[in-house]
Amino acid sequence: MTTTEASSQGEGRALVRASEAEQAKSALALVDVPEELRDNLALFLRLVRKVLKENDPDLLATFDLLLGDAIRVTYADGVAHTDQKAALAEQAFQEFVSTIDGLSMDRATLLMRAFVTYFHLANICEENYRVSSLRRRESEVPTTETADPINDLTVAYGQLVDECGRAKATALLNRLEFHPVFTAHPTEARRKAVEGKIRRISELLAKRSTLAGVELVENERLMLQEIDALVRTSPIAYKKPTPVEEADTVIDIFDATLFDMVPEVYRRFDDWELGERAGTVPPVCPAFFHPGSWIGSDRDGNPNVTAKVSRKVAEKFRVHVLEALADRTYYVGRNLTLDARFTKPSDALVNLWNHQVEMSEVLSQRALEVSTSELHRAVMIVISDRLRATIQRTADIMYASADDYIADLRIVQRSLAAAGAVRTAYGPLQKLIWQAETFGFHLVEMEFRQHSLVHARALEDIREHGRWGERGELQPMTREVLDTFRAIGSIQRINGVKAARRYIISFTQSAQNVADVYELARLAFAHEADVPVLDVIPLFEQVEDLENAVDTLDQIIKLEPVQRRLAQTGRRMEVMLGYSDSSKDAGPTSATLVLHAAQAAIAQWAERNDIDLVLMHGRGGAVGRGGGPANRAVLSQPKGSVNCRFKLTEQGEVIFARYGDPTLARRHVESVAGATLLQSSPSIEYVNTETTAKYADLAAKLDSASRRRYRELLETEGFAEWFSTVTPLTEIGLMPIGSRPAKRGLGAKSLDDLRTIPWIFSWSQARINLAAWYGLGTACEELGDLDLLRQAYAEWPLFTTFVDNIEMSLSKTDERIGRMYLALGSRDDLSEKVLKEMRLTRKWVLAIVGDAWPLEHRRVLGPVIRARLPFVNVLSVTQVRALREMRTRGEHLTPEERERFIYLILCTVSGVAAGLQNTG
Repeated sequence: MTTTEASSQGEGRALVRASEAEQAKSALALVDVPEELRDNLALFLRLVRKVLKENDPDLLATFDLLLGDAIRVTYADGVAHTDQKAALAEQAFQEFVSTIDGLSMDRATLLMRAFVTYFHLANICEENYRVSSLRRRESEVPTTETADPINDLTVAYGQLVDECGRAKATALLNRLEFHPVFTAHPTEARRKAVEGKIRRISELLAKRSTLAGVELVENERLMLQEIDALVRTSPIAYKKPTPVEEADTVIDIFDATLFDMVPEVYRRFDDWELGERAGTVPPVCPAFFHPGSWIGSDRDGNPNVTAKVSRKVAEKFRVHVLEALADRTYYVGRNLTLDARFTKPSDALVNLWNHQVEMSEVLSQRALEVSTSELHRAVMIVISDRLRATIQRTADIMYASADDYIADLRIVQRSLAAAGAVRTAYGPLQKLIWQAETFGFHLVEMEFRQHSLVHARALEDIREHGRWGERGELQPMTREVLDTFRAIGSIQRINGVKAARRYIISFTQSAQNVADVYELARLAFAHEADVPVLDVIPLFEQVEDLENAVDTLDQIIKLEPVQRRLAQTGRRMEVMLGYSDSSKDAGPTSATLVLHAAQAAIAQWAERNDIDLVLMHGRGGAVGRGGGPANRAVLSQPKGSVNCRFKLTEQGEVIFARYGDPTLARRHVESVAGATLLQSSPSIEYVNTETTAKYADLAAKLDSASRRRYRELLETEGFAEWFSTVTPLTEIGLMPIGSRPAKRGLGAKSLDDLRTIPWIFSWSQARINLAAWYGLGTACEELGDLDLLRQAYAEWPLFTTFVDNIEMSLSKTDERIGRMYLALGSRDDLSEKVLKEMRLTRKWVLAIVGDAWPLEHRRVLGPVIRARLPFVNVLSVTQVRALREMRTRGEHLTPEERERFIYLILCTVSGVAAGLQNTG
């Protein structure tokens, strides 16, 4: 060994001998993260090490050794400018791999659980930093500003007023809708038990900055208690959740953030727009947030979602939101201690009270007992009791609908305002009205989805065997399809039409697919009057279907049921675009461009046909599924495709990241709402229209070359089998992280039938992220015009967002580790294609953005991701080692050995997902 080599190795392994504090600082000193964030990361690293030391000092020593080697290996690339240094870096990497290969199975599993724990803690640190940074920025905003520069919604509205005038800006504001649709797609690899501990540790960290002395010591003791439990808790759940259990995801978010956060968004807008009058006059901000859900209603390829399940989930949502509204109504009512002599009830309020007395002497008498001469209070208490009766479906006193409940609240509000109690009327009571307008009696608007082929086969079955099976037994699937429409009708009768009126058709290819749904809905009922109200939404997802979307829509609006529904809705119509299958079909570059062109064409079609268009975006968290910052995505959409309304799917780890913390959730909603409003401004419309036309030729060339390169890879003989060998695809399918199967039902060797989520999830686990970038490098190389690409990046919002998202995805790749995964398959030709395209894409993306390494220009995000990489690399190398054992020794492993390897792999999958994020 040379002196230089010995020195390099000695420096790397010196971490093992460092004190706990020095160890933590050394691990994070090589990246330039903000000091506050670094201190918290170091704190948690110290606490994890302390927990390990208390349990097994030898395990801590191995943890330190692995981390030290990982840091040395990860950051060696930054200085490997000579052949000698490159050789040293490769030698260090091989030593790192050898250390992991030498671990016993039990040792490796315990260590991986420790690293997984640290990633959960690192995520807490980053969330805490984002929250504190946002609050700090908000505290520095002068109240004399005309708009809150931290609040994207007020900034957008201010810009609209400047560009369009106040009347037009107000009209656009009143059209505003942000409609996130929560789905149960399985990309959240954390189990519920782990989430609870994460929340508690997060709360402890948030309090820490305000503590000192004994309180600070106690705070750390509680942290150690939770971290010790977290290390000891298996990151892998013992069973898959049922669709009914998956509904808890929405309920948890509703309780933790949505119920109080959403009216806070409305109030913050009013505070800036109305100034000192805010809370004393009718509000300006409309209730624009309309949450939806596919949980318990998306039956496309999920046999676990049945009509019975949909009914249960809808009831779960109904009861929960009614309980929340009843509690809040009672709380607001109890505080309306306004004496009738000084706050005189209006005639309408007196009439409402008399109606309540006639409706129920028991409820009204009980309210009077605590509200003598306080009629507003008495009325509110009865309203609360009526909500509780609505939960029980007590016919005599229940509310028939959320609109009736809101109407009663408005009577109370107008009475208070007329009597001069404006701060009460437009303060707590207005918040309650906003909550009722946002969540209704349904909490979320359930959307049903099924594959077009299922409908066609059900109709064939009915035509053969008769509507009620008079000529033979109907197939189980046909009976289930019919029962689904009956479930929709039942939910609408109980929860209201808004609760379940949307029906999405996967793989829509013709108007007949829409006609089939309306026909099946009619056949499900003996009496036409019982048929539920339906907005049937075509979903265009494959490239060919997207390109033919306008022709299909031309035929759809000629259907009689569609024409009738358009007349009822003021010609409002929803169309859904699928990002996942188009990306898997043609590659990320082509999918991005095809989707953009389809949106522009559909928007123009809607204008020609006087259609009030709502486009729904089937996006995921990962770049390969249209992921990335939602606000930037909105601002890059074609003219007329947003129209002050933005609807998208939110799923997996994205739900927790965007809505798990109240401050960050509020920031997300304001950001997306602001972008949705601003997208209709003349300046944004002009830029998007002009740059799309200007770079149309560039787009065509990139589309053609990237698609050809992508399809060439996927169509290589044996690619599907190779893909399932070199990634943990099979093992991911074993994870109990969702009720939905990874495949729609065809053979295991069919890529066409593989769902896009495991396709993307598997490539991210293999540290290659192929689904996010493959084909772009070749397209740029064939174009060969860096100046043009840089110009497009600077001017064209769509291309800017696309390239930035790819750079973010590349920042999480690792060629050396990726090569280890690819070596699991015996196809050097395919491995070289992938690695060559990765290097080519990386070269061109960095050149376009002007970075030396991915995300170099991102002051916080870039260093934060780099700080995570050593920890992720330990998990990845351990995972590939276990996969190698499974692939080479699979037939000779005992059932016990096989189970232990699979458990180790699943632990690392959970950790890598937590470490990289944006996984599916």
